[in-house]
Amino acid sequence: MHPMLALSPLIKKSIDSEIASRTHAHQERVAKLKAARLQPSIEPGSVATEPLVLLAHGDSWFDYPLKGNDLTLSSTDIVAHLQTMGTPQPLILNISHYGDATTEEMSLTRQQRLIQAIEDKANWANGSAPDAILFSGGGNDIAGTQFCIYLDYDSGLNIPRFLGVLDMVRASYLDLFAFRDEHAPGVPVIGHCYDFPIPNGVHPPCVGPWLQPSLEFTRNQAIGTEILHRALLDFKVMLVSLAADSKNNFILIDTQGTLHPAEWANELHPFPEGFQKFASRFLGALSAQFQGRI
Repeated sequence: MHPMLALSPLIKKSIDSEIASRTHAHQERVAKLKAARLQPSIEPGSVATEPLVLLAHGDSWFDYPLKGNDLTLSSTDIVAHLQTMGTPQPLILNISHYGDATTEEMSLTRQQRLIQAIEDKANWANGSAPDAILFSGGGNDIAGTQFCIYLDYDSGLNIPRFLGVLDMVRASYLDLFAFRDEHAPGVPVIGHCYDFPIPNGVHPPCVGPWLQPSLEFTRNQAIGTEILHRALLDFKVMLVSLAADSKNNFILIDTQGTLHPAEWANELHPFPEGFQKFASRFLGALSAQFQGRI
């Protein structure tokens, strides 16, 4: 048996255990919120503001268990920061997992996990559904050893091939919207479009690099930043078109151009302060959508 086949059940068990732990902690917070409703107000006539209760599903931008490239476990992703922001602070059930492409995020097993989360009334203060679904997806469909597929050997990004993978990402988003319409109708999906990474080969000791090797292999290292800028702009255009269609009930947060070069920890992830900047963008979008709730 191939070693990876033997490890696969162990990896799945570890992920399931982590999600179960997060869910238990989230349900305890929701239970406290529900109990607080039964307590008399401190001041007669005062009404406590109900915090948002959100579901987060995504990749490492929602589930980054490192501090920059430091292997000391410390969640520093967008969700980790967002749940400490706002007045009141939101309650977020985070079922994200680093490394997932959108096709994996919307695979059968992930959709079953989403259904389980949505249908468990203990997860939601209103007893039925989250106030919004936060989604992070698209980066892992391209980055990694498969990045070379979308490059010509000398001329940069191969547009027809790249548009092909964008179609796959678009299909995953459309499936998410259809899933939401079936299992949480009326709940908005809120997403982002990443930022412009630097293909310099920097990576944590445990994983990566994701971009520079393909650029070197296809003799495109000299124009790597230009290639990635074009790819991310095309990705954003695709997401803008989805957000423009009202039936998708999709809010796109423009995160491109947020970071300075020194704020990138590695080729795909910022330092904690960078993730905090993105979380602030989410906070602004949530404040506009749910005035007075965050």
